[in-house]
Amino acid sequence: MKPGGRPSRAGAGEGCATAEPARGIAAAAGGCKEWARFSNTEVPSVGEGLGPDKPRSALRLVGDFLRAAGVCIALASALLLGGSVAAAERTALVVGSKRFTESYVLGEILAQTLTGAGRPAVHKPGLGNTGILEQALASGAVDLYPEYTGTIVRELLKRDGNPSIDELNRWLAPRHLKAAIPFGFNNTYALAMTRAKAEALGIRRISDLFKPAAGPLVLGLSHEFLQRADGWPALRKAYGARAGEPIGLDHGLAYDALAAGRVDVIDVYSTDAKLGRLGLTVLDDDLGFFPKYDAVVLMRADVDAAPLAPLVGSIDAATMIAMNGEVELDGRSFAETAKKFLAGGFAPASAASGAGASASGAAGASTAAAPAPARAQASLVERVFAPDFARLAGEHLLLVLASLALALVVGVPLGVAAWRWPGSEPFVLGAVALLQTIPSLALLAFLIALVGAIGVVPAVLALFLYALLPIVRNTHAGLQSVSGGMAQAALSLGMTSRQALRHVQLPLAAPTLIAGVKTAAVINVGTATMAAFIGAGGFGERIVAGLAVNDSRVMLAGALPAAALALLVQGAFDLAERWSRRGRPR
Repeated sequence: MKPGGRPSRAGAGEGCATAEPARGIAAAAGGCKEWARFSNTEVPSVGEGLGPDKPRSALRLVGDFLRAAGVCIALASALLLGGSVAAAERTALVVGSKRFTESYVLGEILAQTLTGAGRPAVHKPGLGNTGILEQALASGAVDLYPEYTGTIVRELLKRDGNPSIDELNRWLAPRHLKAAIPFGFNNTYALAMTRAKAEALGIRRISDLFKPAAGPLVLGLSHEFLQRADGWPALRKAYGARAGEPIGLDHGLAYDALAAGRVDVIDVYSTDAKLGRLGLTVLDDDLGFFPKYDAVVLMRADVDAAPLAPLVGSIDAATMIAMNGEVELDGRSFAETAKKFLAGGFAPASAASGAGASASGAAGASTAAAPAPARAQASLVERVFAPDFARLAGEHLLLVLASLALALVVGVPLGVAAWRWPGSEPFVLGAVALLQTIPSLALLAFLIALVGAIGVVPAVLALFLYALLPIVRNTHAGLQSVSGGMAQAALSLGMTSRQALRHVQLPLAAPTLIAGVKTAAVINVGTATMAAFIGAGGFGERIVAGLAVNDSRVMLAGALPAAALALLVQGAFDLAERWSRRGRPR
């Protein structure tokens, strides 16, 4: 011992090999800095072994999770890399579809036709809107999908007119795309309202909606129609100013909102199944604003369209209305309806409501289409635990765990950096907070373009970005709450600043940090349902399909398991925290 009571550093390593790990300052006094801990914190480090009588650390839970996260990341990376290699070597064509009934049905018809012709194909349904599918085609993640000529001309090419298929393909050639296989019907946009209200107010034409007397009417328009170049902005410009702004509605919910009187006018497709059965009045487009929307297949230029040739001119408006009705009103699945069509189960319409049929004519055809016999509806329990339950649960868990592991590995160092260098705090915390303001569909579309794929990869990246905020903020807040005297005491015992961070400050901040991880995990379980819009699977598939057909039971079959999974994740974290505190002195 030197004068003044300081322990001598001479011979500090003597006896350390056989010494028992000590928790007090006496261990440091004995010269074994590697075993030094603070006896008043009762907090061991991440790497310290635990005996049956030793308290567990909250940071031990983080260490265990980090190790598990490493396994999850390795597994997810192997799966994703394997999927990418398989995608590069695959021969199956990927058929996409948008998130409304008709697109689902046509996508199934395309996939089953290709498979029947000996060309392997898979259907990726409900892939968001036109923008997402445009990115998917450009990246090669999707090979073909059903589209409409009016949408191609105005949304993709930003042009006007009603070109022929040959002219349209000349315009598409620089994009390495082509349109082919005209199905034989025109599914144009239209505006509709209940017959009773239309007759009471004397409204028969779209121009009547822009008269002062129609000002109090509430227009409920789909979100895509509100933004499209051939939608509401251009319609208002063509017909003139109107008092009041329309409200945004999902297309699958619009008919119920109209029937309930919550809105007075909705945008419809001229082949919607409910037009005839609900007795709605389709307003006359007296200025001829809406272009032709002939249904075709938009595909990559290198895709061989020959196997799909039998579908040319095979579907008229009445047949499409009947197929939509079997799904939306009679409860058939998309695959069953497509199979019935390919087997000749839908009689061709005798009326001339073909490619050039007007909206009113299409609505009349829907009245003539005989509804299919009612089918026994599956109970909610049967829908929840349908044969795809295990697959969807596995996909959902993979999305959550992989994104959470990435967020933890990146977020904790970012939180430490913001705490260690206070000048960086507003930039780091501001950046992760800004990520929360990006709309999910916009972020997904951007990531699809960035990584050149749809599915799991962009979905995991999006969830990872959304999970950063609670982890970074709680790591920073937890470290700020630790007394500065603890760090000084650690340094006085000979620890480096890194050792003090690992063995003292992070263990004390661990409860706050873990709370952030738990928050991120629960949020990600819910946000992961959005991944279905880009073909990443999970319980969101059911929610998207339920929205497409406005079936609350299908939506609940996806929402309930997702909610239960969120509760299970929160419960698992609570149990883990309780386990980590077991044996601690109170």
